[in-house]
Formats: sequence, structure tokens, C-alpha cells
Amino acid sequence: MIKKILRTFSYSLIAGFIMISFQACSGKEEQVFNKPAIFWYNEMIKSIDLYDLDKADDFYTSLNSEHKNSPLISTSLIILANAHVEEEEYELANYYLDEYLKRFAMSKNVDYVRFFKIKSKFLAFTAEFRNQKLVKEILLEINEYIVKFPNSKYLPLVYTMSTRLEYAQVVFNQEIADLYERIDKPEASKFYEEKVNISKIDIKDIKKVVTPWYKSIFQ
Repeated sequence: MIKKILRTFSYSLIAGFIMISFQACSGKEEQVFNKPAIFWYNEMIKSIDLYDLDKADDFYTSLNSEHKNSPLISTSLIILANAHVEEEEYELANYYLDEYLKRFAMSKNVDYVRFFKIKSKFLAFTAEFRNQKLVKEILLEINEYIVKFPNSKYLPLVYTMSTRLEYAQVVFNQEIADLYERIDKPEASKFYEEKVNISKIDIKDIKKVVTPWYKSIFQ
């Protein structure tokens, strides 16, 4: 009799465990879809507030998949770009800004979005003697911006970034000239020295950045 009771009790425990496990797995596998645009938008905003940008990206993907023509798309792209810049995730920020420019090229906010993209790339430039290609790329975009949006209210900020990057470019060229001089390549050194000399910025006016020793070995 006791054995029978124990056996019945064991079966009950196993059955209960299986049911709980099944419910847990079912909950994990449950997928949400076919929701109104405002649902995905609100979930995206909540995720950003909780600093969970991976989820925010996923909710935007759902919004874009189910409501491609929603007016919330353009706002979402700018919000996500801002969120990723705040987290110093500049590549993702630029991805959303590029997406905006592809889809809303005629928007009245295009000058802001293009400015924001320049700013995002500028913020990504963090090392003095690295990312020379990035400096050239940003300066090219700045020149295009000045031509396309001569009356933009963001021009003063664009000019400020341009000046700082031009200083960086002069320093780059001087460092390269000095390097070629050290390794006994006078022609290459002269080439970059001439770039420094023809620049409108005087290298003597630039205060040299003091790079910590633990960073300088990688630059």
C-alpha cells in the first residue's frame, strides 16, 4: 500500500514537472506579431529607456516589416540613431541615418540628418594618429554639405568640425613626413612635407597632443 502511494506521488511530481517545463518552453517560444505600428513603436521606446538597444532594434525591425509605410518609421530611425550615438555605437547610428536618407530623401529634415551623420562620424574619430581615411571621408561629406545646404542652421557646427579635422589632417601629414625621414625615405618625406606647407593651417599653431605611453605604442 505504501509503495503504491509513493509510486502515485512520484508520478504526480514527474507529471507536474513536465507540465511546468512545457509551459516554460511554450512561453519562451511564443512570438508576438501582427500588432499595430504604435505597439512596436512604444515597445521600442521602452527598450531604449531601459538601455536595451538590441531589443529596440528588434522592435524597429518588426515595425518596419509589418508597417513599412507608417509615419512612425522616419521618427524611429532618428530616435534609434540618437540612442546608438549615446552608446558610442556609431556604425549602427550611421546605418539608421543612411536608411533615413534612402527612404526620406525629400524630407524637410534631410539637412539635419546629414549633419547628424557627419557629427556621428566625427565623434567616432577618437585617436590622433589613426583613422586617416575617416578624416578624409568626413571632410568630403562636409564639403558636400556646405554646397547642398548653404543656408542650414547647422553650418556653424559643421565649420567647427571641419576646422578641427583639417588640423588633424595637417598633424597626420607631418607625422608621416617625420616617419619617412626617420626611415631614410627623403622623397616620400618631402611629398608629405609639401602637403603640410600648402595647407592653410600653420603647423606651428597646433598644440601637440600628449598621448599616454600605453596608447602611443599602438599609434
